Amino acid sequence: MSNSTNNLSSTKDLKRVLGFWDLMAVGIGSIIGSGIMSLTGWGIDDTGRSICIAFVIGGLIAILARSPQIFLNSVARYRGGDYSMVGTFLGPRWTGTYSMIALLTSVTLSMYALSFADYAMPFLPAFTRKSIALGILTLLFITNTFGINAFAKVQNLAVIFLVISLTIFTAVGLTKLDGNYFDPANFMTHGFVGLWQASVLMSYTCDGAQFVTQMSGEAKNPTRDIPRVMLFSTLGVSVFYGLIGIVAAGVLPVAEVAGKPLSVVASAILSKPLYYLFCIGGGWMALLTTLNSSIATCTKPLMQACNDGWYPRSLARLHPRYRTPLILLVFYYVVGFVPIAFNINIGVISNITIAVGAITKSMIVLCLWRMPKVLPEVWKKSDFHISDGALKTLCIVDLLVIVVSGVTSSFKLPLPLLLGNMGMVAFAFLFGSVRYKSGKVKVEDSYELS
Repeated sequence: MSNSTNNLSSTKDLKRVLGFWDLMAVGIGSIIGSGIMSLTGWGIDDTGRSICIAFVIGGLIAILARSPQIFLNSVARYRGGDYSMVGTFLGPRWTGTYSMIALLTSVTLSMYALSFADYAMPFLPAFTRKSIALGILTLLFITNTFGINAFAKVQNLAVIFLVISLTIFTAVGLTKLDGNYFDPANFMTHGFVGLWQASVLMSYTCDGAQFVTQMSGEAKNPTRDIPRVMLFSTLGVSVFYGLIGIVAAGVLPVAEVAGKPLSVVASAILSKPLYYLFCIGGGWMALLTTLNSSIATCTKPLMQACNDGWYPRSLARLHPRYRTPLILLVFYYVVGFVPIAFNINIGVISNITIAVGAITKSMIVLCLWRMPKVLPEVWKKSDFHISDGALKTLCIVDLLVIVVSGVTSSFKLPLPLLLGNMGMVAFAFLFGSVRYKSGKVKVEDSYELS
């Protein structure tokens, strides 16, 4: 720890107070988002009442996609999250590229805030979409300035409210299933292809546990807790989603819910008070917990990047009492605030993150590939240790999936957005190269072995 409480700026100075259940709240809150409300109907359109199976398969796909972080987190504490993984296993030169990509994709803060506003507007008619989005963004940023404990309290309460609301929907719905629920005609309505398409779509609703990686510097026991949280939260939520899927597709005729939001079923089975509880506890809290996690985690990679000289170290200064990076929080608040306040098209901006997202995912897979060479002894002692052959096979599969999906998604974009993607990737690599050659970057080891 630093000797002076007035000049704290290192990731070593973060409070290490998050236990297993605090991290589990981050994992669950990050996974359960607007996708369960809006995408379930489209999954039903692909596969009918076998949507429950698609959710479980989707969970397994999400675990496969995030398995590199699960294995990597089992061997060390990474104070800068994924940024520190890149520095540890790929070398210091690549941390600058990663940090710039993290900056360029932080527009998701605006997206989450606006999505929250979309769910809240019907219940708050006196407020505009912009005012609600800016209000929730401001409230959560202020909360996070009071430290990781304040964040954890809000996250834990919101996740409890969220799970209770979705459980009530599921419990009531299971008592009202269609008498012909098991009619084979309503299952796998588009065959195995439809089931697979639905599973891939549902994998997006089961993704998100990787947020806990960025909390490694504030976890009590990251090598034990973070891998287990990522695994258990993803599996648990996917099974829970499967039960929700049974209700979503099994109460009303499939044709009436295919392509429709989950609120259609909720309004049919719940009393008005319980329906309001579902909308607020489900819709609102799902997005609130995701936004809250994003705010709490977005600063950690950039904070370590400041420590290493990619950006001014003074930006990473911590509040002496709460140990929060206030300047970086204000910076990210502005990043989230400006697009909302000035009505910038968030949809267009978000589409310019598809290719760069594939780049960062590929970096983490390459980190896993190199882990047995860089940290061989601690990897052998890891509870998640697998053979070198199995690990390399996993890396190859992951890379193939990332490359194929990234290229496919990119070439579906209009030419201006595709060029925007390519431009962002080129800029991130150029920044990393030029800044590193300047001699001002001194990347420290930001991992710690147990």
